[in-house]
Amino acid sequence: MKTSLEIKSHQLKLQKRYKQLIEQAYNVRQTDHALSDISEYKAIKLLHKLNRLKYLNREPIKRLN
Repeated sequence: MKTSLEIKSHQLKLQKRYKQLIEQAYNVRQTDHALSDISEYKAIKLLHKLNRLKYLNREPIKRLN
């Protein structure tokens, strides 16, 4: 199983790629709709991966006794 540090570094890499894809989609929106849609689709898939990693790497809930 991956350590928290490895998961965090993977999250940062995915976040960087997500931002690149969103920026690319925005930049080509007026000139190439198909490429923009493809970039947005890939970004959405990355966002789902990021959300799963965020869920797996969340802090455990502390019990109140």
